[in-house]
Amino acid sequence: MNNSFLIILFSTIFYVATAQQNLSPKQLLELNRVFPVGITKNLESVVYGVSKYNLKGNVKLTKYYLKSLDGGEKEEIEGDTEKVADKHVSPDGKKRIVIKNVKINKVSGQDYYPELKNTDVKIYESLQYRHWDKWEDGEFSHVFIEPEGEGEIAPIDIMFDEPYNCPQMPFGGDEDYLWGPEGKRLIYVTKKLHGTAYTQSTNTDIFEYNLETKKTINLTKYNKGYDTSPAFSSKGIMGWLQMKRDGYESDKNDIIVRIKDGDLNLTKDWDGTVNSFIFNNAGDKIYFNAPVDGTVQLFELIVPETVETEIISPKKITKGRFDINGIVGQSRNKLVVSRCDMNHASELYTVDLESGKMQQLTYENEHIYSNINMSNIEKRIVNTTDDKEMLTWVIYPPNFDKNKKYPTLLYCQGGPQGALSQFYSFRWNFQVMAAQGYIIVAPNRRGMPGYGVEWNEQISGDYGGQNMKDYLSAIDELAKEPYVDNNRLGCIGASYGGYSCFYLAGIHKRRFKTFIAHDGIFNWKSMYGTTEEMFFVNWDMGGHYWDKDNKIAQRSFNEYNPIEHVDKWDTPIMIIQGGKDYRVPIGQGLEAFNAAQLRGIKSKLLFFPEENHWVLSVQNALVWQKEFFKWLKETL
Repeated sequence: MNNSFLIILFSTIFYVATAQQNLSPKQLLELNRVFPVGITKNLESVVYGVSKYNLKGNVKLTKYYLKSLDGGEKEEIEGDTEKVADKHVSPDGKKRIVIKNVKINKVSGQDYYPELKNTDVKIYESLQYRHWDKWEDGEFSHVFIEPEGEGEIAPIDIMFDEPYNCPQMPFGGDEDYLWGPEGKRLIYVTKKLHGTAYTQSTNTDIFEYNLETKKTINLTKYNKGYDTSPAFSSKGIMGWLQMKRDGYESDKNDIIVRIKDGDLNLTKDWDGTVNSFIFNNAGDKIYFNAPVDGTVQLFELIVPETVETEIISPKKITKGRFDINGIVGQSRNKLVVSRCDMNHASELYTVDLESGKMQQLTYENEHIYSNINMSNIEKRIVNTTDDKEMLTWVIYPPNFDKNKKYPTLLYCQGGPQGALSQFYSFRWNFQVMAAQGYIIVAPNRRGMPGYGVEWNEQISGDYGGQNMKDYLSAIDELAKEPYVDNNRLGCIGASYGGYSCFYLAGIHKRRFKTFIAHDGIFNWKSMYGTTEEMFFVNWDMGGHYWDKDNKIAQRSFNEYNPIEHVDKWDTPIMIIQGGKDYRVPIGQGLEAFNAAQLRGIKSKLLFFPEENHWVLSVQNALVWQKEFFKWLKETL
């Protein structure tokens, strides 16, 4: 046989074999993670970063690239801002925004008793003693103005030694501050509350510091909920995102603009909630992304000239089975966005603003995906117990065969008001679950955005009610299919999804053969006594557990409390808990594991001492994946 023919034959066999691979957990964690930096000053290219985790070294490596918006090869560059406007530098180029930690409050034993060098005691007189994954240490992040290069001004702390944070903790970034267009004002977001009051409120405001008068004014004093993400148009109009109700972190998020004769809510009458926005280059339009029908799409708004101008409803620009999870910027008739779906991690795309047509710009994972079998994602409508139509995503294993029977997982989303869209998670990843041979059922139950405000808000005060029925409606509907193995149904979820697993474990009536609950709420009373953002539990529970005359609160803390249904637990359960999770603290996972063990139920505790509500270490993430599928293999 001809040697050349053999080479071609074996090369073809090798290609077919690699093309038929299913995504593994290790491959998932080794994917390149693409994030945008910005459009270049000449509007011809985009700067973006690519992070890759080294599993062996347990470290993240990041490189930056320049890519023309007209295509072509990428160019590696040094740093992330050499060709992009630096928002930290003032318009006149003479001043720079710098973020520094400032020690304001005494907390440690050494703060009070400096002669006692070995004490490690912490002393608190109010709540907010810890937040997300850190204990309060008396330091606060402040915005400073400093000279750019060889300047004349002394560093200015514009927050004046006050106990407030900017950026907001724990997730705030440079979206929390910016220069005014003329460079004489600095705009910043903060919550001017501290201690117990801070934990009970969502009232962030947008403040303006005037460099000439040295005075600060509150630009959104009238609003009692969140005011965030300020931005200026090229015409000098300020816009921002706003939630109305204090204490409600998942309130409808609207776009507000401040024009010459007042503030105007551009999305007040639109039955949706906004994720993020930018002004167009001309300053007469706004582009925003928002959840809709199990996806996140791009929309356009016209900016009115006066408060009397008729507001035109948002126009949807894109359509398709994907998420527009970030808006980078505009170049001529194109918008650069970040996009993902359940089979693909985020990449950058351009969007034609007239037609909505999208063109892929980066291909950082193409070499991996070209050899991976993709899952089929099905959009199904399930009728709920109250005669509503509920969109449910069904993710099938690669090379799905309808004549076979498959173990099936009910996925319970967290939040609880987080969109179950076409997201791509590096932990709760539907593609890698399906690749291991599981069907995933992901219902857009009550409490999720994208189906109107009423659907989104229904869950508050009703945690164990209609949305639990929605879950069961979804899994019961899919269980009718001949390819679903009704003897191998599992239930999985994190955060509110973890609560859902704990609660369903007591009411599922033997539907499920196994549960996996990650950082879930098990006991609402102890959760209330140890969590750090009280506004969340106050709103969603409808009050305090000691409010004996409050029917909503009493139902939430008792009837809808998983610990009250442990006597009916009869199914294997794996419980995952982060040691530095102060949102859903360690006691929740430990209480649940104790209960399962003492009831003689097959159970496992997967405890990550240094992780918070998430799993951030890549080696821990790989252990998470290995244990996740090991448990399913043992119990399903």
